Amino acid sequence: MEVVELAEETPVNTQFTVADLDIEILPIIYEIIRSVEKDPHDTSQKVKESADTSQKILELQKKLDSARAQIKRLPGIEYSKEEQLQKLEILRKQLRLKKELLLKYRNMCTFDAPKV
Repeated sequence: MEVVELAEETPVNTQFTVADLDIEILPIIYEIIRSVEKDPHDTSQKVKESADTSQKILELQKKLDSARAQIKRLPGIEYSKEEQLQKLEILRKQLRLKKELLLKYRNMCTFDAPKV
């Protein structure tokens, strides 16, 4: 059942990050390689191993499709590498300017208010 959040509630951070990705595919690949390396002499065993391997390959395909869908949800993925680097440079410039302003305000003379 899907829960609908009310606008009155505090907004939850819905930003999807790389840490949220679930793309664990190495164990599946390892299982596929192990099943391919097995070479049973019994024909019925070969058929069973082949079916198991096919199932694992389908599972891997589903995981890869899921990973592609998750990656498309990452913020900024729609930008090219050059656009991302340009945005990064703009943000670094803004950060430098803000740091300079903070330093400037910190070093300004402060006037003591006359005591009444």
